[in-house]
Amino acid sequence: MVGACWEYRRGVLRPRLPREILHPVRLLPLSFLALTFVGTLILLLPFARSGEGSASLPAAIFTSTSAVTVTGLASVDTSTYWTPAGQAAILALVEIGGLGIIALATLLGLFIGGRLGLRTSLVAQADMHVVSLGEVRPLFRRVAVTMVLFQLLIAGVLTIRYRVGYFDDFGTSLWHGVFDSVMSFNNAGFSLNEDSIVRYAGDAVVIVALSVGVFIGAMGFPVLAELFQGWRRPSMWTIHTRLTVWGSLLLFVIAAVLFLVYEWNNAGTIGTMSVHDKLVTGFEGSAMTRSGGLNSFDWGSVRPETLNIATIMMFIGGGSASTAGGIKITTFLLLGYVILAELRGDPDVTVGRRSISPAVIRTALTIALLALMLVFGSTFAVMSMTDFDFDEVLFECASAFGTVGLSTGITPLLPVDAQMTVSLLMFVGRVGTIAAASAFVLRRRTTRYHLPEEQPIIG
Repeated sequence: MVGACWEYRRGVLRPRLPREILHPVRLLPLSFLALTFVGTLILLLPFARSGEGSASLPAAIFTSTSAVTVTGLASVDTSTYWTPAGQAAILALVEIGGLGIIALATLLGLFIGGRLGLRTSLVAQADMHVVSLGEVRPLFRRVAVTMVLFQLLIAGVLTIRYRVGYFDDFGTSLWHGVFDSVMSFNNAGFSLNEDSIVRYAGDAVVIVALSVGVFIGAMGFPVLAELFQGWRRPSMWTIHTRLTVWGSLLLFVIAAVLFLVYEWNNAGTIGTMSVHDKLVTGFEGSAMTRSGGLNSFDWGSVRPETLNIATIMMFIGGGSASTAGGIKITTFLLLGYVILAELRGDPDVTVGRRSISPAVIRTALTIALLALMLVFGSTFAVMSMTDFDFDEVLFECASAFGTVGLSTGITPLLPVDAQMTVSLLMFVGRVGTIAAASAFVLRRRTTRYHLPEEQPIIG
C-alpha cells in the first residue's frame, strides 16, 4: 500500500499522484481551484484589507475566485476595502489566471493533437496551427511575451493620459495605468476607482485603449499568433481564425449599433452626452460585453432591450484559448452554420471550403446546452434566495458565466449563499467549458459496430 502511494524520485520520497488527477482535463480545474485557495488565504491576511482586522471569508473567497477566473465581479469595493497590497495581490491573481488559462487551454489543444494517432495528429496540427508537444515551453514563452508586450503598450498610453488629465503625480498614474492595462487585456473588471471608469466617460484615449485591450485579449493566442504570421492574407487563415476574427467584428458592430439606438436618448446612461461622447461610450458598451467588465455608465439604468442584448453577448463570449468566457464565438457561429445547413437540406455542415465533422458539431451542441442549463439554473437558484427581478439576476449570472464582470449593482447586495452560487458559476464558467470540450475529444473512441437506426419525430 505504501509503495502504491509513494515513490522515490532523484533520491527523494515523494507522493505518487493517481493518473486520473494528472490527466490534463482534470488538472485544469484543479490548478485553478488551488490558485483560488491560495488567493483566498492571501486576501485573508490583515495586510490585504484596509482598516482593522482581516477580510471576511466570503469576501476573500468571492474576490479570489473573481480574480483567478478573470471575471471582475466584486462583492466589496476594490478601491476602499483592499489595501494597495491587497490590490496588488488581486492584480497578480488576474495575471496568473489569465496566463494560466491561455497556457493550459493551449496545452490541452496540443495534448489532444498528440493523442489521436499519427495521421490524425498531423491533420490536427496542420488544422490547428500548433506545434509538437516538444515545443510546449517555447510556445508558452511566446504566449507570455505577447501578453506582456500588449499590456506594456496599453499601460504606457494610459499612464501618460492619466498623468496629463487626471492625477498629479507619476507614481499614481503609473499604478492606475498598469492595473487597468492588466484588467483590460485579461478581460477582468476590477478597478481602483469607486466608480469603475465613470470618471473617464467620453475620454476617447482611455476608453478606446481599454476597449482595444479587451478586444485583443478576447481574440485568443492561437488567433493572434496566426495573424502575426499572415494577417495580410485572410484567404490563408484557418477556419478557426476566420470565425473568430470576422465573427468578433460582426458582433462588435451589431452590439455597438444596437446600444446607441436604444440608449441614445436615455438620460440615465448617455442621453445627456455630446455626440462624440455617445459614440465613444457606444464603442465601450459593445467591447466590454465581450468579457471586459469595466464601465463608464450605470448598467443598472440601461433600457431592458440593451440589458438583454448585453446578456446575449456575454453568453456568447470571446475566442477560444483566450481570457474571455462564454460558450465562445466559434461555438456560436458553428451552431449557426448547422442551422443554415439544415434549412438548405445540405448533408454536411460546411464553412468556406471545409466541412465540419459531426464530432465537432456534437461538442458545440453539448457545450451550448450545458451552458444554457448552467446559466438558467443558477439564475433560478439566485432568484429563490433574493427578491431581484429576473432580468437583473440573469444579467448577473451571464456576466459571471462569461467571466465578464459587468453588474447592474446587485452583486454586493446578494446574501452570502447567493454570492457563493455566483462564485461557483464564475469558476465553472471559466474552466468548465474548456475542460468539457477537451474531455469530449479525449474520450473519443472508434466504435466497431452500429446499432439499428430509428427516427423519432422531431419538432
